[in-house]
Amino acid sequence: MCVAGCMSLASAVQAASLENLSIVVFGAPSLGAFLPPVIKHLKLDEQNGLSITFVERTPDAYTAQFNSGEFLIGGSASLLTVGQADLRGVKVAYLFNLFDYWGAVVTSRPEVKTLRDLEGKELAAARGTTNYLMFDWFARQQGVDPMKLSVVNTATPGLIGYALADRAAAVQLWEPAYTILLSKKPSLRTLDLQIAEKWTAFAGSRNIPYLGVAAHIDWIDQHRETVPKLYATYKAAADWIVAHPDEAAMLISPKGSTDDQKALADLIRSNERLGLNVRWASDVRKEIEAVYAAGKSIGFLGADPAKTSIYQVQ
Repeated sequence: MCVAGCMSLASAVQAASLENLSIVVFGAPSLGAFLPPVIKHLKLDEQNGLSITFVERTPDAYTAQFNSGEFLIGGSASLLTVGQADLRGVKVAYLFNLFDYWGAVVTSRPEVKTLRDLEGKELAAARGTTNYLMFDWFARQQGVDPMKLSVVNTATPGLIGYALADRAAAVQLWEPAYTILLSKKPSLRTLDLQIAEKWTAFAGSRNIPYLGVAAHIDWIDQHRETVPKLYATYKAAADWIVAHPDEAAMLISPKGSTDDQKALADLIRSNERLGLNVRWASDVRKEIEAVYAAGKSIGFLGADPAKTSIYQVQ
């Protein structure tokens, strides 16, 4: 009884010493929902002195509730929405990168062979995401006018359903939804966005910082010692995922089929489309500024976001 009581007391003391954080993320399947289940299952947050609660939201709700300050930390922070928030007077900073950009357009329609063939046709997409905005930029690089696309806006989880049911001429999506989709419908064709070619010509680098963790600057100023702990938590999760792709796939897609989980494990092993790349924002400042420039070129950003929107490691 004494031993049990002492252990219970020790656990209570440990829990009380943890710093509680609430982080808003996109719901699955999404990159923002990729690392949280690993962090919680392995208790990587607790190992770094944190107790993180991940709260899932749709892309539009995520942006509204993060920008309003309802959530002070965002784990599905895309660069262009961070830049837009800054220009609207919401002082936030991109703390660190988690994933580099990769996106795709898939179709089962035989008449759709290139992006240009989509003009005048329906494209299902999550318009409120940076992934779609970056698609907009890449489409323009191929001479396609995104205004000529009839975009059917849907939340991220709905994109797979649109493609499976062939409810639109094409669907714009990204990982891990892309891999899950192709495991269910391998007959889908992927249109070439020429990502590496077009971005290297524009930015002089293959890296496209895309999605990471951001926070309100007021929160950062009050929690300088917490930020490195948060980075260490995510970095440990990323390292574990790379070292244990099969186990990670089961945690990330617990309700998925065996085929779904195998496809995810293969995605992790190659990392070409997943783009897992945990880096401090200040280490990829040049590439982040190129993403901002792309956002300006399509009219999404009206000016250059402040330098403070890219977190500088102390």
